[in-house]
Amino acid sequence: MKRLAVLALLPFLLLACPRRESASSAMKVGLLTPGSVNDGGWNAIAYEGLQQIHKQLGAEISNQETKTPAEIDEGFRSYGAKGFDLAFGHGFEFQDAALKAGKQYPKTIFITTSGSSVAPNVSPMVFQLEQATYLLGVIAARESKSGKAGLVGGINLPSIASTFLAFKAGAQSVNPNFEVKEIYTGNFDDAGAAKLATLSLINAGCDFIFHQSNEAGRGVFQACQERKVRCFGSNKNQNDMAPDVIVASAVLDVPGAFVYMARLVHDHQFQPHVYWLGMHENIVSLVWNDKLKAALSPQTVAEVTRIEADIRSGKFEVPRGKF
Repeated sequence: MKRLAVLALLPFLLLACPRRESASSAMKVGLLTPGSVNDGGWNAIAYEGLQQIHKQLGAEISNQETKTPAEIDEGFRSYGAKGFDLAFGHGFEFQDAALKAGKQYPKTIFITTSGSSVAPNVSPMVFQLEQATYLLGVIAARESKSGKAGLVGGINLPSIASTFLAFKAGAQSVNPNFEVKEIYTGNFDDAGAAKLATLSLINAGCDFIFHQSNEAGRGVFQACQERKVRCFGSNKNQNDMAPDVIVASAVLDVPGAFVYMARLVHDHQFQPHVYWLGMHENIVSLVWNDKLKAALSPQTVAEVTRIEADIRSGKFEVPRGKF
């Protein structure tokens, strides 16, 4: 996977001493999220990143929750019109609006946290969460008694489907006949629908569940707790949300990535291209729930550790969707 050499500086940039700007020269940074920043996952980590930009760079910050294409367009336009230096759109679905706003407001940098669309002042940061979800698939296939796992998604976006593809690839690397069932609820907010989807997967024999449903993920965990079925967290370390059933979480250091990008813009070093961020850049990780890890087969843990080392070194490239 091609990566630009500048990413090698990431750990040093993130450890740099915080710098505060005067009120008159403070940069302005906005964030559009597709859901509540209190979801304990995807949107929460984006908001943490925005807060870190304020803390480390003294930036003026703003957040808007935008769910429809019209709201996304207006959100980006408002940041451009107000002279914001940087505006994040947190998800694959923000690409088209970023390109439109980028043409209208060339002095604002627009960053989407997924996708492939690039323009002079528009770029995506692609978080390679697939590298961690592949490992979750390995765990599920090695530890499952039924030979089945379930996946619960919110909206069927290419970025989410890609993490499911990687999970399935990981599971079937252990057992080619391992069955992975998927259900999309069509939204990221309805915890009740996610709970029902999870229960249907459990009733179909799935004894491991992974979700990509943001706020609605709480419903996934509720179902797993009630039925005592093991599951996984996503995007943020969610192990404490259901510590008796969440074996591990596929985690993104979105705050670190946000600060990295804000520093590039602040220091006039931004260049338009796709920013690939994964385990090699210490943005993606697998975080174990140590209590449940101890109950797993040592062979499972050893295999996951070996594969993770190969991913980090570049020796092994995890399958992902094309988008």
